[in-house]
Amino acid sequence: MIKENLDKIKQRIELACSKIGKISEQITLVAVTKTRSIAEIKEVVSCGLSEIGENRVQEALLKFNELKQYSGLKWHLIGHLQSNKAKEAVRMFDLIHSVDTLKLAQEIDKQAEKINKLQQILIEVNVSREESKFGIKPDDLMDLITQISVLKNIKILGLMTVVPIVDDPEKVRPYFRSLRELRDKINQLPAINFQLSVLSMGMTDDFEVAIEEGADMIRLGRALFEVRA
Repeated sequence: MIKENLDKIKQRIELACSKIGKISEQITLVAVTKTRSIAEIKEVVSCGLSEIGENRVQEALLKFNELKQYSGLKWHLIGHLQSNKAKEAVRMFDLIHSVDTLKLAQEIDKQAEKINKLQQILIEVNVSREESKFGIKPDDLMDLITQISVLKNIKILGLMTVVPIVDDPEKVRPYFRSLRELRDKINQLPAINFQLSVLSMGMTDDFEVAIEEGADMIRLGRALFEVRA
């Protein structure tokens, strides 16, 4: 089933990319394996996917240890990270998507320095401004990037967002567009000496719209693992 689902996802990515003149190889597909078994993850890997996304450090740790023989895997933390879990997160994850405070970034930097690691991160932005969601407010984003950019053991690759769950993906298009526009605006400013290249946005119900609005990293769980009508 996973193989069939992946084939369909690839076709949909191709179609979305064709609308904007992008090639599908520019899209990184992160398999969201929250609550999924080791066997399911192994099946995903056997289908050629190597980017594994987990929401919680403790659950990820069990899977990480079980799958150490797969040396080519890249681990993504896509859920909220508490500062007291930063030590384990830095040891395990190649990319942390959910940094939204200076305090958290400083703790990540501290733990990364201990193991001589340059930790790659994304800044999570609450573009929908929902109170129930994590993420820095768009108005405060530039200040946060400026503060984090001086930390020696962190590299900011780009931005991430989680949009509201809706019945029509067109309803969240403005949020995806807003994140892209924020990224583009910041990249034009002389205040930072690096480019934000990654936009992590789009999940099972809206990833095509996200791609059309500039996503180059999408996070899919149900589309991969569940029977689709």
